[in-house]
Parts: sequence; structure tokens; C-alpha cells
Amino acid sequence: MVAFRSLWLLLPRRVRQLPADLAAVVSLVIATNIAVLVPVIRETPLRVPIGLAFVLFVPGYAFIAALFPEADETPASATESTPPDGRTIVDDSDPDGWDDSIPSRPGIDGIERVALSFGLSIAIVPLIGLVLNFTPWGIRLVPIVVSVSVFTLGSTVVAAERRRELPVDERFQVPYREWYIAGRTELLEPDTRADAALNVLLAISVVLAVGSVGYAVMGPADGEQFSAIYLLTEDDDGELVADDYPTEFIQGESQELIVGIDNHEHKTTEYTVVVLEQDVEVVENETATSDGDTNTTVNKTVVRDQRELDRFSTTIAHNESWTHEYTLEPTMTGESQRIVWLLFPDGDVPAEPAMGDTEYAVHLWVSVSDS
Repeated sequence: MVAFRSLWLLLPRRVRQLPADLAAVVSLVIATNIAVLVPVIRETPLRVPIGLAFVLFVPGYAFIAALFPEADETPASATESTPPDGRTIVDDSDPDGWDDSIPSRPGIDGIERVALSFGLSIAIVPLIGLVLNFTPWGIRLVPIVVSVSVFTLGSTVVAAERRRELPVDERFQVPYREWYIAGRTELLEPDTRADAALNVLLAISVVLAVGSVGYAVMGPADGEQFSAIYLLTEDDDGELVADDYPTEFIQGESQELIVGIDNHEHKTTEYTVVVLEQDVEVVENETATSDGDTNTTVNKTVVRDQRELDRFSTTIAHNESWTHEYTLEPTMTGESQRIVWLLFPDGDVPAEPAMGDTEYAVHLWVSVSDS
């Protein structure tokens, strides 16, 4: 306890005097960055509820706090009061009793503050994403989290400074102490036994509701389980695209491409990729209808020769992708050569793998010449 107090005193005075609601905003921003960016923690479901609060409420709340640092009511004094239309009574010498030159403070109440926080958050985050779309960083997880964090912390600093400039009795404050005292009195000191029973039922209902929502958010159903393998190339800008594959080879020379794997198996999975080189012949078969008229042509692929070029393995976490720069060097020559990448989850590879042994495969047609 003493060590904690010593660390607290080491903080700048302005930080120690930060209002409780703004301190909670800063704490949630820090917690979100930890939950999203720290390798071990980002694997846990903890980032789901923290991320939802961060995106849907916190930026708007900080922005509203910067716009409206005042409390929602102007305190009355012995010599003045505030009528419904916003004017202030000062003395009996005024013909109508009100002074039109002194407006009331433009504060908003707690319900308006919460509603505007949700609404502005839903507007602010997409606008930040739109701006990022025109930057080199693009709309990615880390740039989004950092940008929203910077905006929120900047708004929090402005809100803290604007509140500090106001008299103490005019600053907005979250009455959490009053809420705690009222809730404690209502729960522990009920007026009647019926009120006590209702309080117990209410507490149980809240716990069950929070638990149900938390389970639904943090433990979603597994859904469909599948994997995927695909081929990519690198364009002139260094971006990975599914285009411009190498198709013309000279025997003994190699070309580069990218092999990508996606894991949606809802578990960490070990994959083995087997690369086959096939000399293929395409045979046309005609199919006749029942009345004897021929109207359909079906192409049949016949593998005349097959060789295993390579195999490699990797382990991928659930909902993660993995890319591998692969050097392709065919050994067979001809115009109808097919290179096949077979993906086997959990390392279950047959002794002589073929395309029918797995549902995950990708192929590339190439032409290989002698020189």
C-alpha cells in the first residue's frame, strides 16, 4: 500500500487531479491497446468487451467531455435563480423580474451525455477510418487502434483543461459516490421485507443478464470449420495480389510466388503442404442425350506422370493467416504441366498423396521448355 502511494505521488499533479470519469477513459484506452497489441493477451476473449466499449462509447464520451465541461445545472445563490427560459433574476428593480443579459450555462444532463457519446463514437470511428484509407497505413487493426487512441486522449486532455478553468461548483462530475451510497442503502437497508426480496431478485437478474451477455460475446459458437490454401504474387508496389502468376518456364530455371494458408479450424493446427508436378493430358468426351443427339462435350483430365517436387510444414493459430515465399522450379517439360499444392491439416499425409486425398488444394498450369 505504501509502495503504491509512493508511485502515485510520482505522477504529475495534473494527472493525479484528473476527474474520475476522464481517468476511466484513459484507463480503458490503455487496457484496449494492451488487449489488442500484446501478443499473449490478444489471443484471449478479453479484447472483445474492451474493444466494443472502446469503439462504441469512449471516443464520443471524450469528445462530449471536451465540448461540454459544465455540469447540467447552474447552482442557485441567495440573490439569483434561473427561470425556465434561461434568464436570471437579480433584484426587484427589474420591471419583469428577469435579467435578459445573463444566459444560463449550456450544460447537458447525464442521459444526453451518454446518448451523444454513443452517437458520436459511431460517427467518429468511421471518419478516422476514412482518413486512414488515404494514408500509407491503410485501414488495418493497429493504425485504427492507435488513431482512435490518439483522438480519445487528445479530447481527454482538452476536456480536463476546460474543466480546470471552471469554478469547482460548475464543473461536470460523475456522482459515483452518491450512486454508491444510494445503491448501498437500497440494497442493505430496505424499508420493508418486500423491498429486500425485490432487491435480491434484481441483483440475481442483473448477474444472470451480465453473465449471459458475457458468455454470448466472449464464447461464440464455433461455426463452420475449414482451411484454405491459395497462391499470390507481389506487384510493383510490394502488395500481394492474386494475379500475374508465372506460367512460362525454362527447364532448370526458377520463379518466385507466394503460398498462403488460412486457418479457421477453431484450434491451432499443424499443416503439411505437398507440392506435386503432373504431366497432364486433357481428353474431350462427348455425351449423348437419350434421343441419340450429341450436345455436350466434357473435358477429362488424365495424369500421365506425377512427381513430388517438395513438401513443407507450418503451425498456424486459429483465425490466423500464413504466407510462404516459394521458389518453383519444374522438372518436366511440355505445354500441359500442372503444379499442385495439396494442404493436409494435422499432418495427416498419405504415403503417395494425390488430389483426391484432401479437399484443400490449389494448382497452376505452366509451360516448360527445354531452352
